[in-house]
Amino acid sequence: MVFKRLLGAIGVGGPSVDTVLDGGAVVPGGMLAGRVWLKGGSAAVEVEHIGLDLLAHVEAEHEEGESEGAVVYERFALGGGFRLGAEEEREVPFAVPLPWETPVTELYGQPLGIMLGVRTEVGVAGARDKGDLDPLTVGPLPVQEAVLEALGQLGFGFRSADLEYGRIGGTGQQLPFYQEVELTPAPQYAHAVQEVELTFLASPAGLEVVLEADKRGGPFSSGQDALARFTVRHEDTHALDWNSEVDGWIRQLIAHRESYGTHAAYGHGEHYGEHHHGSRHHGGDIDGHHRSGPGLGTAVAAGAAGLAVGVVGGMVAAEVVDEIGDFFEGDEEDGGDGGEED
Repeated sequence: MVFKRLLGAIGVGGPSVDTVLDGGAVVPGGMLAGRVWLKGGSAAVEVEHIGLDLLAHVEAEHEEGESEGAVVYERFALGGGFRLGAEEEREVPFAVPLPWETPVTELYGQPLGIMLGVRTEVGVAGARDKGDLDPLTVGPLPVQEAVLEALGQLGFGFRSADLEYGRIGGTGQQLPFYQEVELTPAPQYAHAVQEVELTFLASPAGLEVVLEADKRGGPFSSGQDALARFTVRHEDTHALDWNSEVDGWIRQLIAHRESYGTHAAYGHGEHYGEHHHGSRHHGGDIDGHHRSGPGLGTAVAAGAAGLAVGVVGGMVAAEVVDEIGDFFEGDEEDGGDGGEED
């Protein structure tokens, strides 16, 4: 076992820590499992606290412009209250539930440019050290994958993805930020919209899909974008004709047939429609690392002109790992993570 990080805040000769996550991508609402390895230093110490933080790199818009920072969006207590001997090695296994709204960081193995991290905190002798940090890889839920697959087959292309600090009015959003995926329109919609922005808000019951269409020319009122919200259940994953379903969503979005409330987080004067699906009773796997059958990834890549490819501007996966470590550790040195509360 190679211990990555000495707990500098605890002093020279103190213990070291390494957090090892179980392999593979996790899914929103699923279990994040792994183990924290501790190695004693030159003298025995009392380990008072071991915690795990989930961090996200988010962007925020304000009057002065835009800024970026790290937000702690979930915190878990893993243990403590034991004596760690000099040079002693100890394993602390864990399995903790991810928030349902945890952003998706990859699609079909291709990174989307979203940076999430898992950080370990160890408290010894009254000092807390935010020691180890690892990148977190999250794949889509089956129902999210079904929507993305349909968008790809309809001809939408991937433009970018980011995390926006703020809340979407009229939704059940729980986290202080939301993921926004920007898509180029399929040819059949290009006359009406320049871009479609997609947000998933998952919950144990299902999925809220928020769509925003940037206007092109005259279909929308001056200065306004069209928005709509659609809800589906996890059980709907295998019950719907998703191409037809999503095509209907886009056409309703463009027509903005129904308007309710506002979409405050986006800062526009929007038309906001809400649409629900009736009850369906078809089973769907929402706990496992779901991947559909052969040809699914190919269909998206071909249909969306590379929906899930090249999304980090030429950055390979290893460089994403380096960047997330550099970002979060640099942010700590600047005195905070922008969203943490003790």
